[in-house]
Amino acid sequence: MIVKKPEEIKTKYGALFSRRFLVMVDKGAGLAEIIEECHARGPIEWDAMNRIRAKGALISTRVEGTEMRMLARLGSFQAGFGAAGENIGGQALEGVEVQGDEVVTSWAGIAGAGVGIAACLPQAPGVIRAEYPTEEDMVVGGARVNRVRIISPLYEKVTIGIDDTDTPEKGATWVLALKCGEQCKVSGVEFLNMRLIQLNPLVPEKTTNCVGSALNFAVRSGSVDALLTYVRDYIEENSCSKDTGIAFFRGIEFPKMMNGACRRIKTEIVSLKDAEDIAASAGIRFIDTAGRKGRIGALGAVLWGNRGIEAAGLYGEPT
Repeated sequence: MIVKKPEEIKTKYGALFSRRFLVMVDKGAGLAEIIEECHARGPIEWDAMNRIRAKGALISTRVEGTEMRMLARLGSFQAGFGAAGENIGGQALEGVEVQGDEVVTSWAGIAGAGVGIAACLPQAPGVIRAEYPTEEDMVVGGARVNRVRIISPLYEKVTIGIDDTDTPEKGATWVLALKCGEQCKVSGVEFLNMRLIQLNPLVPEKTTNCVGSALNFAVRSGSVDALLTYVRDYIEENSCSKDTGIAFFRGIEFPKMMNGACRRIKTEIVSLKDAEDIAASAGIRFIDTAGRKGRIGALGAVLWGNRGIEAAGLYGEPT
């Protein structure tokens, strides 16, 4: 086993193209979400298609610009790996394993895809170290096969929904939410993104567009409470409304049983009691101090906060 730190790998191969590598784990669900960012979209698209064809630990991929988000199973799995063909991929995620406060992801690549996993990805910001089974795995290019284990910090995912911070006279919830996320300096927390969630526009008690906001964070162990306190205090201190709702969920995905609730929040007029009941069944908690109608939109923002562009549209609207 040969162990190398990112700076050693950069010295050996030269500076390459990975901008970020981050792994979040939901142990209870047996799932991991892996974020990988590249300088260009082309390598990300090729890697995504080959990895999903190879299967292994990978469940699904989503490409947004130069970033790929992978949903994977915890454990080690046989991948359909080799020179890219109809049923196999030239690059594969073979396993995801939690070891203490670190995550180990195991990769295989052939030819140019081997350069990607052996020379490029291990020098990404967010990597602690890389482990190569043999010296031969560090020889990249040509028709060679490479394998590597990449070790990174263990994060969990926290999604926070926010609604009703504005009035007809002033304020915009998405602006306040995005400022909150971007200004977060809580130790052990990485701000991932902000999403706008279109809710039911036929709801009578709304400001104008009936849109909630979701903030997604990667959080290290022990930092969740500090993050929630920061977000609650920031939002409530800067809100223009007395109805502000704030909800959060710790985890990567909701079970399929919540699909009905996702539909309801976009198509029906949901009462505050219904929203609180749905939240309780989904493991979503409220942290606002108002306890008023903003909780309905905050729930909707959490439910849709990781569902892609359709979150910003009306229910069933083509994307």
